[in-house]
Amino acid sequence: MNLPLRLLLLPLFFLPIQTALGETARIAVAANFTDVTYALASLFEQQTGHTVTASFGSTGKLYAQIVHGAPFDLFLAADAAQPRRLESDGLAVAGSRFTYARGRLVLWSAQPELFTDGVAFLRRGEFRRLAIANPQTAPYGAAARQLLQRLGVWPALSAKLVRGDSIAQAFQFTATGNAELGLVAASQVRAWARPGSIWLVPESMHQPIVQQAVLLRRGEESVAAQDFMRFLRGSEARTVIRDHGYAVE
Repeated sequence: MNLPLRLLLLPLFFLPIQTALGETARIAVAANFTDVTYALASLFEQQTGHTVTASFGSTGKLYAQIVHGAPFDLFLAADAAQPRRLESDGLAVAGSRFTYARGRLVLWSAQPELFTDGVAFLRRGEFRRLAIANPQTAPYGAAARQLLQRLGVWPALSAKLVRGDSIAQAFQFTATGNAELGLVAASQVRAWARPGSIWLVPESMHQPIVQQAVLLRRGEESVAAQDFMRFLRGSEARTVIRDHGYAVE
């Protein structure tokens, strides 16, 4: 029996619409990478038709959320240790982990001409408050602690430290003047783009800040998540990341 023409055309009508709608990639992102993520997500959405939703926080806290079942497809950490742990524990797709950026730590103040020699200024300790991210949960905070320990001032400055839950909060403390200076991410200062005092901390004074991404098990079947991982490795994304003050491999 011949079917009406309108019924024959129905599947052909709906398939392209479903494809055009795209999917959503749910990403957990280290707080230092906030501005870059917005730029990358906008470009990715324009090119693919997918949608990106991102949650920002310290790497340690995001890791804990993932372990406890938070619905993320991807994890963009500020270190290599947490993605590696997720991979070894079977919570991430084996072989998906890669370095998407290398961060830099800076000593920064919103006050111009507050210091010129970062080492000497930290050793003198002639300030009231120094903001850092929590060394227990934030890789930039761990790097800040390593720097201060290397300079031999960690015990002396402990009473002057203001610890943010993430590097974003540490930067906020410094930008608002609640702390005269902070050990923050170079990319944050670059985005601030206002006069201030800055010292780029040599990488030899702390462990390298190697930021790795990993595809989580929850996102293994997600086309949007897989597409975002490929996009993150591409030349356009690498240019955006570099333009925001990170090194790329």
